[in-house]
Amino acid sequence: MSRFDEFVADQIGPWQVGDDNPLVYGICWTITQIGGQRALILIVMAALVGYLCWTRRTLQPLARTLLALLLLTITVYAFKYGLGRTAPEFPGGSFLHRDGQSYPSGHTANAVLMWGLATWLAVYYGLPVRVQRLFATLFVVSPIASAVTMLLLNFHWVTDLLTGAAVGLILLWVVHVVFDGPLGRWTGIPDTRADRIPTSSVSA
Repeated sequence: MSRFDEFVADQIGPWQVGDDNPLVYGICWTITQIGGQRALILIVMAALVGYLCWTRRTLQPLARTLLALLLLTITVYAFKYGLGRTAPEFPGGSFLHRDGQSYPSGHTANAVLMWGLATWLAVYYGLPVRVQRLFATLFVVSPIASAVTMLLLNFHWVTDLLTGAAVGLILLWVVHVVFDGPLGRWTGIPDTRADRIPTSSVSA
């Protein structure tokens, strides 16, 4: 894994962005935050979940989101602190150290899981097609943009990013599996399309 990471880092080396170019560095850093920073995504999710819970009279979107956040936090930080892999900028390259928190990329895992969940909620509850497409675009573009810019900024090894994406996808699947069972029924998961879409929309 380290050899592969170092090979990719060598190939990207000529395009890496340093703080000696503050404008480009600032743009890349901003993209990493927009793509996978938890605070920004949570603001959007809070608005989406609040709207769905209020209009559909169900706690299922909230419960699903809280479970996703819990699983994400436990899984990512268990890997980060348990493995302790160092970031590319750490002196000596990639190795295990008590200060290492590079593996996996939390930004990438967060982007995949939360934008994926937002997309699922938008589709499941029959939000306007343009909203569904917006979230679907964010689900694809945000993790990729965040990962590429973090490589350019030398924040992560490529396997940190790939593993982060895999963790996000697996946790998204786990959340869906959990809510297909009793927990979903307990939180009011609707059974029919008519239950998922406001009455005015159905009658129209």
